[in-house]
Amino acid sequence: MSPDARSHRGRRDPGARRATSTRRRSTRTESRYSTRVAAPAAAPEPTPKGPWFKRPVIMLPFATVVVVGLLLTAWLSPVLSVRGTEVWGATTVDEAQILDLLAIPAGQPLMRVDTGSAAARVAAIPKVASARVQRMYPSTIRVTVTERVPVVFIDSPEGAHFLDETGVDFEIGVPPPGVPRLVTATPGWNDPSTLAALNVLAALPPELRFQVGEVAARSISDVSLTLVDGRVVNWGGVEKSDRKAAVTLPLLTQPGQTYDVSSPDLPTVR
Repeated sequence: MSPDARSHRGRRDPGARRATSTRRRSTRTESRYSTRVAAPAAAPEPTPKGPWFKRPVIMLPFATVVVVGLLLTAWLSPVLSVRGTEVWGATTVDEAQILDLLAIPAGQPLMRVDTGSAAARVAAIPKVASARVQRMYPSTIRVTVTERVPVVFIDSPEGAHFLDETGVDFEIGVPPPGVPRLVTATPGWNDPSTLAALNVLAALPPELRFQVGEVAARSISDVSLTLVDGRVVNWGGVEKSDRKAAVTLPLLTQPGQTYDVSSPDLPTVR
């Protein structure tokens, strides 16, 4: 090989060198970017929507409008208004008096009836122990009364006063059969002796209670029963009344005038 040929082989063409360098840089750049650029993420699948009537965002306002509409209809509309009144539980109380005290005009919307005030007016009748007023849709008012029942009576110049089981004086009249006379210093619902006598009567079995013509209470610990045949049962206080009642019935089968069950474990007959 000639010197010129070797010299030409040892020298490289500057253009070729630049082309080679350019290809190398391009390869490195492509490699660098290919490792950093991520593939685009898959789009999430859309959430399936239920029917419109199961969507709270739609149904909540709709339900609110419906409820408000119904309330306004009940409050203002004559469709749900008073067109009749029922009275339950009144046997001795005048029904006309109850209706008069109710003071609920026909045609008034049921929702606008003040049932509490109406019941309080009816309960003010002395013979009424309690009253309840109800709206019966679509168009009825019902009033239910519980009447007072005479348990004892007390004598007075104007006549016999009836007392119920709580000691309330509610009527003057002729004592009905089976209602005993009460004898105590200060009869009334707030008198301890009166309440003691009523508690003793409440503890008596029916077959004994109907024999009582008078109950006397000189104190809460000194109650006595006078039977319709004149015999006397010394009861004592209200404690152990159930035991005393159980002892009294068989004791009355024995001859005597005074039966003392104040100590029910040691009863005596005289």
